[in-house]
Amino acid sequence: MTLRVAIVGSGPAGIYTADALTKQAGQEVEVDVLERLPTPYGLVRYGVAPDHTSIKSIARYLRAVLERPSVRFLGGVELGSDVSAAELRERYDAVVYCTGAMVDRHLGIPGEDLPGSVAATDFVNWYCAHPDMPADAFTLDAEEVAVIGVGNVAVDVVRILSKTADELRPFDVPEEVIERLAASRVRAIHMIGRRGPEHAKFTLKELRELGELDNVDVLTHQGEVKVDDVASLSRGARGNVDVLQAWASRVPEGRPRRLELRFWLRPVEILGTSRVEGVRFERTRLVDGRVVGTGEFETIPATLVLRSVGYQSVPLPGVPFDTATMTVPNQAGRIIADDAQAGTDDRLADQYVAGWLKRGPTGVVGTNKSDAAETVRTLLTDLQGRETGGRPPLDDLLAERGVKPITYDEWLAIDAAEAALADSLGRGERVKLVGREAMLAACGRMPR
Repeated sequence: MTLRVAIVGSGPAGIYTADALTKQAGQEVEVDVLERLPTPYGLVRYGVAPDHTSIKSIARYLRAVLERPSVRFLGGVELGSDVSAAELRERYDAVVYCTGAMVDRHLGIPGEDLPGSVAATDFVNWYCAHPDMPADAFTLDAEEVAVIGVGNVAVDVVRILSKTADELRPFDVPEEVIERLAASRVRAIHMIGRRGPEHAKFTLKELRELGELDNVDVLTHQGEVKVDDVASLSRGARGNVDVLQAWASRVPEGRPRRLELRFWLRPVEILGTSRVEGVRFERTRLVDGRVVGTGEFETIPATLVLRSVGYQSVPLPGVPFDTATMTVPNQAGRIIADDAQAGTDDRLADQYVAGWLKRGPTGVVGTNKSDAAETVRTLLTDLQGRETGGRPPLDDLLAERGVKPITYDEWLAIDAAEAALADSLGRGERVKLVGREAMLAACGRMPR
């Protein structure tokens, strides 16, 4: 009998899961990849900075998986509103949830909800043309911007803020976003971490890119990047510290924008009345490995604050969720029942999880490949010897509800429309369409 598996989420974790299933299964397998958006690839499409084309090339591998005869892409199908977890279990031998970590972590400080205080993920979604983010979400009328966080996402954000619109035209940035970047009033960018430079999460490659930008003076403060025992650091941390220390001796050249990387400062309050006016920070130090305040405070002016202190997953309807770890509880990818579902056996043998939803937002894009392979091995071991197939198809249920999934061919029509738009504008290989309506129009549909 044919093994039928549903995968919820078409980012790297979901498609790597489909890849492993079609390679490892010792029997005929059919895989449906469900995605709430009209387009596949998740963070590869909507999280990787547009000027990092080498990482985006992963999409070519993911595309080859979706084009296998045993894999089917079903876009525009949302868990909870279009189909429930219980209904998927009725129609598939196994379900694998791979929805990633979709929201930012909060700072938990006063003023965080003021207008002008925004999740960095929203800013990334904006310049990557995520369908949930309108093109007019950002006007960039702030002259000073504070980016709180020192990871690779924060580096991406400050690099996009620092570059000119002309520097970004060769990439897939939407035309509407290019126009707003061209009108940007940003002159000063502050990138701030609560620990020292040796603890920063960005990679050396990403950091060095900042120092090579033509439009911005990149500076650090000597006292904040001093590290006593550099020799004890990892190779990557040592490289970061060397670069940051070298920047401390730079003399500003009067470029249009200034970027300052600050350390040992933790935000305690976002200031302002009707909107953000600045951020109050407390200087920090390490005590027994913990960050503690020193009682010394500094206010950095900014009318736009982008919070970049990490991602977290959100609960899925009908799926167990651990609010302490913000992941789905599992053993090697097999979902474990929560208290409400637990019985004589707390294993949910037909439900699985992979990617950030399984392990938290750790690793790089490629980490999802080995992670997905582990989940698939667990799944196939569980189903070995069990009778599979003979379940009602999902298509009939969706048709009854008036849900017509976006097919892979329709996604290719969207892809072609973006290539044609780039050609008409003289702008690289593609320019992303903005919004669901434009995507649906590209594949000959009216929005539902």
